[in-house]
Amino acid sequence: MVENGAILLKEEDEELKPILGEVKKQNIAYRFTKRFVDIIAGIVGVILLIPITLVVEIIRIIKKENDGPLFYTQLRIGKNGKQFKMYKFRSMCMNADERLKEYLQENEEARKEYKKYKKLKCDPRITKVGKVLRATSLDEFPQFINVLKGDMSLVGPRPYLPREQKEMGEYYIGITKVKPGITGPWQIKGRSKITFEDRLKMDFEYANKSSLLRDAKILVKTFTKVIDKDGAI
Repeated sequence: MVENGAILLKEEDEELKPILGEVKKQNIAYRFTKRFVDIIAGIVGVILLIPITLVVEIIRIIKKENDGPLFYTQLRIGKNGKQFKMYKFRSMCMNADERLKEYLQENEEARKEYKKYKKLKCDPRITKVGKVLRATSLDEFPQFINVLKGDMSLVGPRPYLPREQKEMGEYYIGITKVKPGITGPWQIKGRSKITFEDRLKMDFEYANKSSLLRDAKILVKTFTKVIDKDGAI
């Protein structure tokens, strides 16, 4: 259900109590099958990444936006709280973190928006090529490297930033019981339209109720969302 641009959870979801460690352990068959699928998808994804990388770099050169490295790595929180380097195509200008800090200091409305969503609808850091990469979700494609390495899975909670750990509160332990994913529950329910709080609830609920059938449904719905560009920034 949507209200004022935010995704509201069902009553039964609201009753979830994120108590530390209270997350159902994934069975061995599920974990084995999930990892097998991740390895196959990771291999295919990395192979496809080669020509995609070439095309993206050519476009950056044409648009004269190749003043920084094509790939961008960022520390994220993985399973059991272990940090890892997540790969993306660069969609922002250089020194993006510093620019964000300055922008939020100067803009109260943007500050409120970022606190609520952890994203900005009109983000001044994003380049012209970056906007296209984000609209098509191609900026996430290098994460197939993370999937193949075992840092991530195809489906799971999106990996949080280390600086967001404190704001995750009591949800932190539950969410990090599983591997983060390229896509997850909140990507199919609004993507950038949902609040950070609702994102935490959805990710915690997924960690406690993950299954192969649910993963398959999320993958199918993700593909539809990407095609429709629903909720993309």
